[in-house]
Order: sequence, then structure tokens, then C-alpha cells
Amino acid sequence: MIAHKKEFYGGLGLMVAFFVVLVIFFSPIYHGKNGLDFLDNLYNSISKGSAYYIPEVKEKVMPFKGKVVSASFTMDNADQASKTALLFKAAGVKVGLKDSTLQITGDLGVAFLATLEDADAMYANNGEKVAGKYGYDGRHVLYNWWKAYKGMIASFKDNKLFKEADAADLVAKKAVETSYNYFNIEPQKIGDRIGIVIFSLVFYVVYTVWYGFGIMFLFEGWGMKIGH
Repeated sequence: MIAHKKEFYGGLGLMVAFFVVLVIFFSPIYHGKNGLDFLDNLYNSISKGSAYYIPEVKEKVMPFKGKVVSASFTMDNADQASKTALLFKAAGVKVGLKDSTLQITGDLGVAFLATLEDADAMYANNGEKVAGKYGYDGRHVLYNWWKAYKGMIASFKDNKLFKEADAADLVAKKAVETSYNYFNIEPQKIGDRIGIVIFSLVFYVVYTVWYGFGIMFLFEGWGMKIGH
């Protein structure tokens, strides 16, 4: 039963318009992408422009150059272990391989720098360089580095090499993970897209309020009131 027709039909109109905009927003109208994909790519590209930590990480791990360490860890399977062994061998680290377990011994700083070199190339979307270096996909290379570092960190902690573990964690999170996540995304400065950024934020606020008023008017049209 409609108690207040003006409020009810006003709210109904707001809700119909809300869902029309919603359908348009999720339609592939921008070069085959919907509005959510477009904004997701936009904010990823803007955040990539300010998430380049590799030079900073390189500076922090330089003191470990010349520090010879050993670590033992297990990969997911034998194939992954053999492909990961290639990474360490290319960095000049001695590798013992048995099934899916790696035993590495070598200069930790050199290993860090080799990882950062690969991460830097992938951050610049140069996957061909990394793939050509090891013979398989560059993103797969980064994943294997990341998996190996998780094992190295655990091994270092077991041997009370806490500074080494912290440095390895820094490389894994600030270089390998960011390069993996931002691969194939072109960085942009927020100043270059400030108009669309402001529009998207204003639209989000207005659209949320729009929905709230639509619901409120519908309920008031039915004779319901909000009270304490």
C-alpha cells in the first residue's frame, strides 16, 4: 500500500535510474572494457608510478655483498625446483638439487642484486629480457624467485640469521612482489589524469548517496519512517 505517492515514485525513479547507470557502468563500452575495469586499470597505473622501490632496496642490500651464506628449502615440485636452480646458478650461487629441495651456498648480496635485476626488468615490462635469460616466462621467473625467497627466509631464521632474513623479506616484498603485480601495466602520474580521478571520486560519493536517497524515499512512500 502506497501511503505517499510523491515520495514513493520519486524513490522509484531514483532506483530505476541507479540501475540503468549500473548496467551502463558494467557494459564493455570503453575499448571492450567496462567501467570497473577501466577504473581498476587507471588506479593501478597511477599507483605503479609511485611504487618503484627497487633502487632503495638495492641500496639497503648492498652491505650483504661478500656475505657468504647457505640455505636449504623445498619448492612445490621437482620441475619448479630445477627451474629455480637456474636462477641461482646464473647469479653465481652454488646449488645442490635433490627432487624438490634446493641447497644453496654463495654470496647473498650477489643473489640479491641478481633478483633485483630481474625484478627491475619486469617492472619496466621487459619480460622478453628475463625470459631470454632463463628460457621460460618472465612472470614465472618472478614467482619462482618469490617462492625461493620464502624458503630462504625460513631457513635463515632457523639458523638465527635474522638480518639476512629481513633483507630477503625486503627484496621479496618491495621488489619481486611489486614487479609481479604491476607487470604489463603502464605507469602514469596522477597529475596527468587528475580530471578523471576527481570525476571518479565525486561520482562514487554521489552514486552512493543517490542509492541511499532512493531507498529512503521508497520506504517513506510506503509509510515507513526512520526513528530512534
